[in-house]
Amino acid sequence: MNELNALLDDLANARVWVEIGTIVGCVAVAWAASWLIGRRQPKDSVWFGRHTIDGVFFPLLALGLVFAARVVVSHYQPVAVLRLAVPVFMSLAVIRLIALVLEAVFPQAPAVRAFARVFSWLAWLTAILWILGLLGPILTELDGITLSFGKTHVSVRTIIEGTLSCLLVLIVALWISATIEKKLLVTHVSDLSVRKVAGNAIRTLLLLVGFLFALSAVGVDLTALSVLGGAVGVGLGFGLQKLAANYVSGFVILIERSLRIGDNVKVDGFEGVVTDIKTRYTLMRGNNGRESIVPNELFITQRVENTTIGTANTQVINSIAVGYESDVEQVRRILLEVVAAHPRVLKDPKPSVFLVNFGADGLEFQLWFWISDPQNGTLGVRSDLNFAMLKALKAADIDIPYPQRVLHVQNAPALAPLPADRPMAAD
Repeated sequence: MNELNALLDDLANARVWVEIGTIVGCVAVAWAASWLIGRRQPKDSVWFGRHTIDGVFFPLLALGLVFAARVVVSHYQPVAVLRLAVPVFMSLAVIRLIALVLEAVFPQAPAVRAFARVFSWLAWLTAILWILGLLGPILTELDGITLSFGKTHVSVRTIIEGTLSCLLVLIVALWISATIEKKLLVTHVSDLSVRKVAGNAIRTLLLLVGFLFALSAVGVDLTALSVLGGAVGVGLGFGLQKLAANYVSGFVILIERSLRIGDNVKVDGFEGVVTDIKTRYTLMRGNNGRESIVPNELFITQRVENTTIGTANTQVINSIAVGYESDVEQVRRILLEVVAAHPRVLKDPKPSVFLVNFGADGLEFQLWFWISDPQNGTLGVRSDLNFAMLKALKAADIDIPYPQRVLHVQNAPALAPLPADRPMAAD
């Protein structure tokens, strides 16, 4: 409580109005600089936010100005209000940094706002404890509480500081990777797949380096990670080989560009458009609108049909049967007229009609044609042609047979005639 008493004494003895005026001046200068520099920046900038002053730049600049003013004013009088302003602006800068970076990196994650809100409460609580002079005694008590892991003894303070250090370093690494991806890759790399693999590689590398720096900052011996690396290698060799294969396959797909976002592909009996390529799996949207999560290993180990490579034209086959007494040339002409009238059917290659089989119930024809928009599905064009063929064949009095069988009875015994006075049973 000595720090709190000293703060109260400084508030009583200092010329508070001078410090308040100094803080107002520092905030005004920080606001003007943020407005002048950030008015032409994009709305999603982490430095300047949506309104130029709700980013990281404003509280950082205000913190620097207030800290410099505190050093200058302390030569002439005791400082109290300026001492309170330093942790306030520091907490504000840290909260803005974490909230904006997480929102920029994970824009669709619902847990980001909740995490940022919890962290802001912790930051403001730390600032209040700092102002009241209770932060030092609490840290000293936490330093006296130790946890034993075998022969290693770690204090609770070290664990908390290590966790916070790792969190801040990882947040900064995510910020740098997002900035590189947005400023460099988007403008200099036009291919979406190459941009994706470069962004994933940069993010993974920065996170790994940041994690190692954070562990080194809290005093963790990095040589001890060699044992962990060996254990991870053994795990990958046995239980995690499928997971490792999917990750490696994802990078191979992105590097070779054998599969790109927007391609229409068919794999493992599922056909759809590739919407996103992750490091472990690929998202595909089928013609029925459903999303499918396909492991990347399937694209490496199985045969994949990519209708986007080369040409987008897709062949569609429709089948129909007519009676044996039908004029096959008339049937062929009617089918070609029907398919030529559909707007989605290509004129080149030309549609074709084939008599493919003498079936048990009728003559079986196949209508072959091509479309250029398979992403819109083939069921619609099939249905339209079936309706049109049925109408045209009925108009031409061409029979479309249904399954039927003819029964021949040989050497059947003659039926005895009914008595004249016995009426015949009704059918």
